[in-house]
Amino acid sequence: AASKLEISMPPVVEAEIGGTARIECNFYIPENASYTYVDWFYVDHSSKQVRLCHITASGVQKDDTEYKERLSVGEDRALSISKVTVQDARTFMCQVGAGSYGVGENHTNLSVYKVPETPEIEPNSGGISVRSSEIPEIARCTTKTSFPPPNITWHKNGEQLYPEDNQVKIQATLTRESSGLYSVSSTLYTPVTRDDRHSRYHCTVHYWMQGQRHALDSQAVKVNIFYPAENLKLQVVPSSALVKEGDNVKLVCESDGNPPPVFTFSKKKVNEWQELESLTEPESGVLDLPDVNKSSSGTYRCQSLDLDDMTQKEQEVELVVNYIEGVHVKMEPSSTLHEGDSVMLSCDAHSPVALNYHWRDEEDKKVADGNQLFLRNLTFETPKKFSCKVVAPSVPGLEQSKQVSLAVQGKPRIVAISSPLYVRQDEVVNLTCKAIAFPPPTVQWSINGTTHEYVDNQHIASNLTVRVSHDLLQAGAMCRVSNELGVSEKHIKLVDQKSTAESQGVIIVAIIVAILVVAVLGAVIYFLHKKGKIPCGRAGKQDITKPEARKDKIVVEVKSDKLSEEAGLLQGANGEKRAAADQ
Repeated sequence: AASKLEISMPPVVEAEIGGTARIECNFYIPENASYTYVDWFYVDHSSKQVRLCHITASGVQKDDTEYKERLSVGEDRALSISKVTVQDARTFMCQVGAGSYGVGENHTNLSVYKVPETPEIEPNSGGISVRSSEIPEIARCTTKTSFPPPNITWHKNGEQLYPEDNQVKIQATLTRESSGLYSVSSTLYTPVTRDDRHSRYHCTVHYWMQGQRHALDSQAVKVNIFYPAENLKLQVVPSSALVKEGDNVKLVCESDGNPPPVFTFSKKKVNEWQELESLTEPESGVLDLPDVNKSSSGTYRCQSLDLDDMTQKEQEVELVVNYIEGVHVKMEPSSTLHEGDSVMLSCDAHSPVALNYHWRDEEDKKVADGNQLFLRNLTFETPKKFSCKVVAPSVPGLEQSKQVSLAVQGKPRIVAISSPLYVRQDEVVNLTCKAIAFPPPTVQWSINGTTHEYVDNQHIASNLTVRVSHDLLQAGAMCRVSNELGVSEKHIKLVDQKSTAESQGVIIVAIIVAILVVAVLGAVIYFLHKKGKIPCGRAGKQDITKPEARKDKIVVEVKSDKLSEEAGLLQGANGEKRAAADQ
């Protein structure tokens, strides 16, 4: 066991600025004797000890110092200082009085710190040329409100940079603020190459806290590097192999230099180049060629001019505009076509690529493939228009069409007529006659009346409005259609509805009488057969047309004049029915 008064204190206590610092004072008095007092001091700038407080068994007495409002003493007599400032970084002493065991003391150095803010990095905003004669500034890094001053390091693509003559230069600036905290800025200088256009730079702030080193990284930034072009590329958009007439084409000139050079475009004309100023956007390197055609094909050139060193590069490209031209249809024979004729249609066109041919009718229905279409036995009903569609399968969307018209001529053909027509005398009726013909025909009627004509392509319809007379009922009407190639005519039969009704009544009566006669004959024959008067079989045949007049026989006699009358009625009825059918 120790035989004298001992006091132990940590050599250093760290506290963050703005926080609370706690300094302990542990002591040992032999034989467990009690202390008489404990005094806390701090050492000022002149190395003078200034008492902060006096502690006895009866309590704590604070001295009138700058710490009076910020200090406190715990039950273990430890000293606590709140709202730590930069000025609190000094030595604090603990003195213990133990009566007969004397007086002892020890001290602790209070170290204060402030964690720096995350560093902010600002790259060179103007851009850096690889041809710069001086070591250029890459970026500047700044961190604020730290204590003690931190250290800043620089990194390129994750690797730390160290100062090196004519290669890496780091310039740091330290600023002490009124609060006693520090702001630190660091600037990196280093040459750049073309490859540095992809490099990323960042800075790191290093500081100490509680005996350990810590670090804060800034964000990584890229620097705008100026370098001359090594390659020039000129291409057609869309692909040159697929360009067709009517497309909007762009010639895009690209340079791998920075900043982009000034571009000029020109087209080869025989043995010289013609500059294309009006279609060019010099800064973008794009040449617009709207609605291209066959004449747009040719060799184009792009030239780039580097304004930094005035070097020039050029590149050429061949533009091929696919087209279809000269589409025409040949008709054999080329003479006038008549009904019943045949015709061969041949389609031809010119293009730098392979072509396919398709034929379509006037309703846009596909009728054949190939460049020839053979039509046989032409009629008025044959479609009047055919189109030859020429397609380039290797160039999507490239197609042309040519239409041809067929004019089939012939004498008129009456296709519809209102016959027979059931009418009543003195009523007004419409007689209709429809025909088809080319050249256009004329329609004439054999009787007078009011006519209306309707024409639809090669069809003509004529309506004749007329009052039915006795003579018209007897003779009917004739429709005559003619053109320069011939005449067609048809007769319209008019049937009196009244006479038809009477004839139909006579027919019905005759049919009923005939049915009754047949029924009576059938009944008589059946009765005689039952009485055995009419034997069955081949050997027992008898002539019933002349029966013997016996009292026990039943004789049926049919007068010939009655049969003749009934036969006439039946014949008349059948005749009327046939006439009606003919009508």
